[in-house]
Amino acid sequence: MRIAMLKSSLSHAIYTAMNDVVSGRYPDWELLESWVAVVEAGSISDAAKRLRISQAGVSQRVKAIESMLDTVLLDRSTRPARPNAAGLRLFEHATAILQSADQMVESVRNVTRAKRVVVRLGAVDSFAATVGPIIIKALTGTSQQIRLWSGITPTLDALLDARQLDMAVTTTGVSSTPGVRRQKLFSEPYYVVLPKEAALDRFTSLTELSRHLRFIRYSARSVIGQHVDAYLMAHTDNIERTCEFDATDPMLSLVAAGLGFAITTPLCIWQSRHFVPELRVVPLSGFSRHGRPYEPLSRTFYLSSRENELGNMPNEMHDLLCRAYEKQVAKDIAQALSLNPDHVFSFGLASD
Repeated sequence: MRIAMLKSSLSHAIYTAMNDVVSGRYPDWELLESWVAVVEAGSISDAAKRLRISQAGVSQRVKAIESMLDTVLLDRSTRPARPNAAGLRLFEHATAILQSADQMVESVRNVTRAKRVVVRLGAVDSFAATVGPIIIKALTGTSQQIRLWSGITPTLDALLDARQLDMAVTTTGVSSTPGVRRQKLFSEPYYVVLPKEAALDRFTSLTELSRHLRFIRYSARSVIGQHVDAYLMAHTDNIERTCEFDATDPMLSLVAAGLGFAITTPLCIWQSRHFVPELRVVPLSGFSRHGRPYEPLSRTFYLSSRENELGNMPNEMHDLLCRAYEKQVAKDIAQALSLNPDHVFSFGLASD
């Protein structure tokens, strides 16, 4: 009987000890959040204000995580105390863990988003301003509602990765995030945009054109600006960088005023269509270098979404966006710019 009791007590002690080890193996979210706050705020007092707890409470949490890891995390010889190498390493891991935790929560919630009536769609500015209103109008009266956000491609991709968007229309064709599906919508070519009265017969290359008209370009901060710059570099056109903008509207305002020329796309021109009467749109092949016409350049739009989270909605949205552009927007653009509708866009491969 006594031996049995001893065995039972020993088993209980072992179980309790193992349970304590397992339960204390990892810091909880509260400790990790507190440590991230200390490093980001720069001091325990500022971290306490951010966390809305006392300084003593933050200090206790720091000591608790140091005890758990059996590692000193703060250099307390400085005022205020600063994280040492171990503390910075923990900060890196804690930040990544907390971000993953946020994504985990949002991912689980998004499993049922396909059944919801509100979907968050982001689109690059030119697309949102031209196709966006048509999509919202088309969905009026249906069970689906769209919250449309506009922005630049890098920002929208980041919002999609952070699960703050459900779908995004950008010009990024390759995803670095696992589980993100990108469906091609269409491609559109780049054109040279000149003042209405500009003569072309004496200009051959774009470099020669830039000697008579200032090249007004997109900023290298934008994807479209990087795209155009790479194209010019590949064709060894050394054009001075003088005027540059992040947006199409101020750029085309200078072209319309006769102060220069630009390289942009039909959708961007249509976004600033109030300038169209003062513009002349010429394909890149209308210029030549060493007797050879310039090669075409185009950009491609993609609809991005997370796989297996929105049901068939991405496919339905993809078809709706393509139809809206082909049946209405492309025809309006072609008519306004005196272009062949087939030259405004394509569903084939991009040439960039």
